[in-house]
Amino acid sequence: MTHFGILCPGFNSHLNTMIPLGCELLRRGHRVTVFNFPDAKATTLASGLEFQSLAEDEFPLGTNAETLSQQGKLSGLAAFRSSIKTFTQISAAIFREAPSAIKKAGVEALLVDQVSLEGGTIADFLNLPFITVCSALVVNREPNIPPFCTLWPYTPTWGARLRNQISYQLLSLVVKPLRGPIAEYRRKWKLPVYSHPNDFYSKLAQISQQPAEFDFPRQDLPAHFHFTGPYDNRSTRKPVPFPFDKLTGKLLIYASMGTVQNRLLDVFQIIASACEGLDAQLVISLGGGATPESLPPLPGNPLVVGYAPQLELLQKATLTITHAGMNTTLESLSNGVPMVAIPVANDQPGVAARIAYTGVGEVVSLKELSVSKVRSAIVKVLTQESYKQRAIEMQGAIGRSGGVKRAADIIEQAVLTGKPVLASKI
Repeated sequence: MTHFGILCPGFNSHLNTMIPLGCELLRRGHRVTVFNFPDAKATTLASGLEFQSLAEDEFPLGTNAETLSQQGKLSGLAAFRSSIKTFTQISAAIFREAPSAIKKAGVEALLVDQVSLEGGTIADFLNLPFITVCSALVVNREPNIPPFCTLWPYTPTWGARLRNQISYQLLSLVVKPLRGPIAEYRRKWKLPVYSHPNDFYSKLAQISQQPAEFDFPRQDLPAHFHFTGPYDNRSTRKPVPFPFDKLTGKLLIYASMGTVQNRLLDVFQIIASACEGLDAQLVISLGGGATPESLPPLPGNPLVVGYAPQLELLQKATLTITHAGMNTTLESLSNGVPMVAIPVANDQPGVAARIAYTGVGEVVSLKELSVSKVRSAIVKVLTQESYKQRAIEMQGAIGRSGGVKRAADIIEQAVLTGKPVLASKI
């Protein structure tokens, strides 16, 4: 039995990946402890995993709600900069408190979310093996792959590579406040300083909940990188009440802008107007960004709820209108549901670019957002069979990827052998 520790952002989008993975390891007889701030405690304990609270004074209960309220009104670069500021504050607190807490708990290996950049340094300091888990879009850098925060298509030309190179340099400047302190800790702890952004990730195994088919063509991923597909575990989701009796039986269009960048309420107005008059029923989940009562009457009288049982609704949906968050995207594809993506910030443009590249949906950028463009995209996806067919093909790819069981196999092998787990060996 191994005692695993989990380091990840304490937001639902990351916990929804890491907790099912921890639960699978727990089921196999291992011990799993999540090290996080108080807002993650209830969800973690409800799943059966152990929880160690960090930075309770700096990040008291309710901090996530305040953070989401602030970030949910932003988009684009402003939202990205706000996220970097938040992650920098989180990283500083993790550096101060996690090493001693992890050591005291007797943790033997760490599972580190790819965006928790401090995690690998803490593991190195404690001389613990660690595995990188990509809950969001894979952010490993390659010359032919556009930065994760862009809507750019995959174009393997010299011009596109030059554009990517310049953009990666600019990206490094934006994230410098986050990466700088990590370099300082590595020098302080007498650890080799990273020379490349890809050095932050595990040398034993890197696993992603994407299927390989839902990415641009990759050429430079390490041999120990694994696309395993999503980690769906319904038992870790809170039950959400929903008026299923109000579903009419028409084609169901499910719209959700996630739980972070979801305070742009005009977007819901545009979505409702775009769906008005279609022979379909629109269900809108506000994701906690507002209450149904706070919204003015929306065109077409859609069914609007604060939160929705997303997994259950996607089993009934014909189309998802989404912010292109990785969890909603993969859950839609797991049910063979094509999408119309309206990306807002962070990795959502990159996910949306892959939705377009793989043919599983259409994309409308915030800059071009209008009722006519959204309606045109909706009609196109609903009427052209290729989108549904590609979504079904992606559903099959997800089913073949192995999911949480394959991810746990890789993790166990990495910890048992202490050697890189090559993708060709699993």
